[in-house]
Amino acid sequence: MSNKVKILDKLQIQQKLNRLAFEVYENNFNEKSLLIVGIEGNGYKVAANLAEKLKEISKIKIQLGKIKINKDKPWEGTPQIDFDEKDFVNKTTILVDDVLNSGKTLIYAVKLFLDKPVKKLSTVILVDRSHTRFPVKADYVGLTLSTTMQEHIEADFSKKGSEAVYLI
Repeated sequence: MSNKVKILDKLQIQQKLNRLAFEVYENNFNEKSLLIVGIEGNGYKVAANLAEKLKEISKIKIQLGKIKINKDKPWEGTPQIDFDEKDFVNKTTILVDDVLNSGKTLIYAVKLFLDKPVKKLSTVILVDRSHTRFPVKADYVGLTLSTTMQEHIEADFSKKGSEAVYLI
């Protein structure tokens, strides 16, 4: 017997992403362009979906990027990006991840932009567990779910058409 409990199915994920896209657009409607940056893995998949939704609802030029970071030990090595620094100089940047657990991955990803001349930096999270140990928060959240320390959230985007988020 599986201890997985589905908390979001494909339709619910799409509804959350639609709402998040409208929130991001509402707060950035004056921008000419946005850089949407996903943390490699599910964070990038969420970012790509968010970017598509923003393209559908706005005339803002959307650029998609990816950060590769060691999620277990983010202090080891330098995060790698697949875009140039000129892409985010004086631009509004939206950093995206799937689940906010302790905040460790997100804060190290944010650190990448701290010494760069970005115009504005915001964070988007699909599911926030409310257990952050680092001083970082999500500006836009799809679902906030208080869990115990023993419970985990797993986003599964491995099969197109059967995306889901589980409480384990």
